[in-house]
Amino acid sequence: MTAACPARVWITRTQPGAGRTAERLRDLGLTPVIAPLLTVEPLSPSLPDLDQFAALVFTSPNGVDAYAALTPRRDHSVLTVGDATADAAKGIGFSNIRSASGDLTALARLIAVEPPAGPILAAVAETPVGDLAEAVRLAGGLAEITTASVYRTTPAPCSPPPAFDAVLVHSPRAGRLLATLGEPALAHAVIACISAAAAAPLTAQGLSPALSNAPNEDALLKTLQEALGNREQPV
Repeated sequence: MTAACPARVWITRTQPGAGRTAERLRDLGLTPVIAPLLTVEPLSPSLPDLDQFAALVFTSPNGVDAYAALTPRRDHSVLTVGDATADAAKGIGFSNIRSASGDLTALARLIAVEPPAGPILAAVAETPVGDLAEAVRLAGGLAEITTASVYRTTPAPCSPPPAFDAVLVHSPRAGRLLATLGEPALAHAVIACISAAAAAPLTAQGLSPALSNAPNEDALLKTLQEALGNREQPV
């Protein structure tokens, strides 16, 4: 009896994160297919006087990488949206790091409950996923937050891979771009989304993506494995 071929998983996230995800998929015995729906372009803003800030906020590893190219300073306290972003900050030399281990709402809650002793500089995308300052206010916080747009994401000139059995969706914007392909192009595949916001555009197309129970890649990959396993169960 011939063994089944490993599932081919389309990775839609930007590089260099796509490469890290591909390594994790290989470790799980799956076949990664890298075809990002978005590309990252670092920006070169003039940063404000960093001495006025008590802490930095990063909402993605892309923000960490872009910020690192703008200044050599690594002496600020750092708050991050999740653990992968915290690892990226540690990797470029920051040491005092707190992770919200979640999404923008979790980060806002962390800032509101345990605010830094002064203003915050948030190094974010040109078009951020959400309004961090407003989220902090809604969480009951009073932190003063200044934003610096340090990178932008743009749609990649990419068509779907010729063959794939599953798709990983790491962001709402990737979900929106994927949804433009329409239900017929995706109905055959397992779709695993990192958050409800990432899944919403696909659900609107009549698809039924599997939803990660936490907004991080560990939970996302677990969701993917479970969804693939369920599909392989005999009817």
